[in-house]
Amino acid sequence: MSTFQLPELPYAYDALEPHFDSETMKIHHQRHHQAYVDNLNKALEGSDAEGKSLKEILPEISKYSPAARNNGGGHYNHLLFWSILSPTPKTEPTGKLAEAIKLTFGSMDALKEEIKRVGLGQFGSGWSWLFVKYNGSLGITGTANQDNPLMDTQLVSRGFPILGVDVWEHAYYLKYQNKRADYLDAFWSVLNWEVVEENYEAALAEIK
Repeated sequence: MSTFQLPELPYAYDALEPHFDSETMKIHHQRHHQAYVDNLNKALEGSDAEGKSLKEILPEISKYSPAARNNGGGHYNHLLFWSILSPTPKTEPTGKLAEAIKLTFGSMDALKEEIKRVGLGQFGSGWSWLFVKYNGSLGITGTANQDNPLMDTQLVSRGFPILGVDVWEHAYYLKYQNKRADYLDAFWSVLNWEVVEENYEAALAEIK
């Protein structure tokens, strides 16, 4: 049987206050993410995906059930999301990633505006992503539900996610209610660019 597990967060539930509130973080992690893990293990039981990693499963997710797609994406997306947040973040990218952002989007402000535009434009639940395309360039895309650019169900915007913003209402509603824009603005205060840079380097290594 597949044995994906819910990891501990690398910070306390209240560590991202006042930007992300403690109660939302606790519910988001302990209930929502835990449910994705439990349901993913059930969905993969008896399939040829048992024993495979998420990075092996998601690029061929169309072979598996809708439950595997939804919960596999949910688990992967949240692992990435938690990892890029920090109470003491590196607030700006440097090096190769900073250069790639300037080349692709013109400026950091332009990148932030596009992430926000995509996040606000996502009808219902979903994500806004910064990802590395298979040609090594950067792109921004939105996905519905728990899909992500790794999945072969993404016919256009495929590649390696390096930054993802959860725009499901459960990620922000207790604090921000229907003000998704305020939540998206607050995200940048807790985003750790050091981890995003590491994700960028890892993605480039995958392409080579």
